[in-house]
Amino acid sequence: MTLGRVPSQGDLLRSTVEFCAGRVGEDSIYGVLHRECGRLFPDEMFADLFTDVGRRSVPPMIVAVVMVLQRIEGLSDREAVERFAFDARWKYAAGGLDFDYPGFVHTVLVDMRARLARSDRPDRIFGVVLEVAWRAGLVGRRRVLDSTPLYDAVATMDTITLVRSAIRGLLTAAGAELTAALRAQISSGDDYAGAAKPVIDWDEETAREQLIDSRSRDAMAMLAVVDGREVDAAVGKAAQLLATVVG
Repeated sequence: MTLGRVPSQGDLLRSTVEFCAGRVGEDSIYGVLHRECGRLFPDEMFADLFTDVGRRSVPPMIVAVVMVLQRIEGLSDREAVERFAFDARWKYAAGGLDFDYPGFVHTVLVDMRARLARSDRPDRIFGVVLEVAWRAGLVGRRRVLDSTPLYDAVATMDTITLVRSAIRGLLTAAGAELTAALRAQISSGDDYAGAAKPVIDWDEETAREQLIDSRSRDAMAMLAVVDGREVDAAVGKAAQLLATVVG
């Protein structure tokens, strides 16, 4: 399979750029990826994963953007490719693709993970997930200096999405026994079953702080369970991402 490439120029009448500009926040994860995806995921970053002959792959930059959004929103492979097919923000994040840019089957994500796992740099996309999170302002700038991990007033709705999805990622990666131990640490009442944000008054500072405080407490308690335990690579990676977000 050869390296697929993203179209260099879209049709302005069909492009998600015109539609999303002004509707999607410049500092949102979609806005950051739209501006930075070419730099974050250049073709040469994936050249070692493909051959010089064969049919063209789905452009790796697009796959990488989908994998980042999948991780942040806590979606399955099937859910992620469906979101790419029908959510204009995802195509906008992938460089401003046309509305009718073709989707792809979920096994493309499976294949990319397999190629990465066999490579010399299997964590290259995972590392960019963390960079994108910081650049998008999805992680709080400081912690209150007491025993409670508490983000300050710059915390946004995207922050809680990232915290909850990182927790959900750890729960998904864990086996039944570890999952039970992790869920036993939840004190917020959140079941972390879906990506929907909790309903609060987002304009009220105290409500925002209490929300992120409670979910951060859950996260720290779960990390304490994993700390020192022998776990597989998937659980270790999910715990590393969660620790980075709340740390």
